[in-house]
Amino acid sequence: MSKVIVTTTINAPAEALRKFAAMPDWQLVVIRDKKTPPDFHIDGAIYVSPEEQKKYDRDLSEALGWNVVERRNYGFLWARDMDPEVVAVVDDDNVPLENWGEQIFVGKEVEVDYYETDLVAFDPVAVTEHSHLWHRGYPPQLLAERDFGKPNRKVVTPDVQADFWNGDPDIDAFCRMQFKPDVVFDAGRFPLASNKMGPFNSENTFVSPDWLGEYFLFPHVGRFIDIWTAYYVQAHGPRSSTAHPPYDRTGTCTTSRVTSPRSSSDTSTHLNCSVAWPRTRWPSSISCPSGRRSRTGRIASTSSRSGVD
Repeated sequence: MSKVIVTTTINAPAEALRKFAAMPDWQLVVIRDKKTPPDFHIDGAIYVSPEEQKKYDRDLSEALGWNVVERRNYGFLWARDMDPEVVAVVDDDNVPLENWGEQIFVGKEVEVDYYETDLVAFDPVAVTEHSHLWHRGYPPQLLAERDFGKPNRKVVTPDVQADFWNGDPDIDAFCRMQFKPDVVFDAGRFPLASNKMGPFNSENTFVSPDWLGEYFLFPHVGRFIDIWTAYYVQAHGPRSSTAHPPYDRTGTCTTSRVTSPRSSSDTSTHLNCSVAWPRTRWPSSISCPSGRRSRTGRIASTSSRSGVD
């Protein structure tokens, strides 16, 4: 199987996971937790029980704890052993649209809007038409300085692709309380990238298998588990990009890729996404919106390019 989808759940099988499991050319891997219903079953999916996880690596199991999203790290281990072309990380309540997974940039050359800045971090939300908002995990002390100017067109090869959401986007809690946004991102602004690292999440993210070792969800760090993972992996060299969202909980997708991982001679590493970052000390990513997220946690399609319901 060349493409793998990884998720965790403590819920009974629902629409989202059934749709992911039924996708041709994709293999769904579900990491079970102690609260996962004992009779959990979806045709076509691989289930990894708590016992199997402990047998694979008991020390890791004890470090992560139970009934937490960090158990998803076992999914990355399972996926790595399957020698995949790309690994998708999803939440169990993100319902995919029919064209989900069709627009993947990981490991491929893609032309993006490329933003260069002297700030230590790039905010992909700031360069959209909703520039008054900011991505969850963007340093608040930099908010007043977010003027990234006009982008250049640049070809990048992402290692990570992280999708945005329309509707209720993944923004800072203070930002949400102040603006209570219900947005639709203009697909024409994606994909995009920057010369600096920036935040992305793990709800609808595509990762190169070359970077699964660095793409680690750290335990016991609270609400910013996936954000710290994003900064950590970018600090090791991959490129990421942000693209248009493909979920019923629309957002932007980010992809990142490193040209020569772990190469001592390569001093510039980056993450390319639909919001993409270039070859710098950080991985590059690109961002692109692909769906719409409501305040109930569901995603509604706002783009036919790739998404989830």
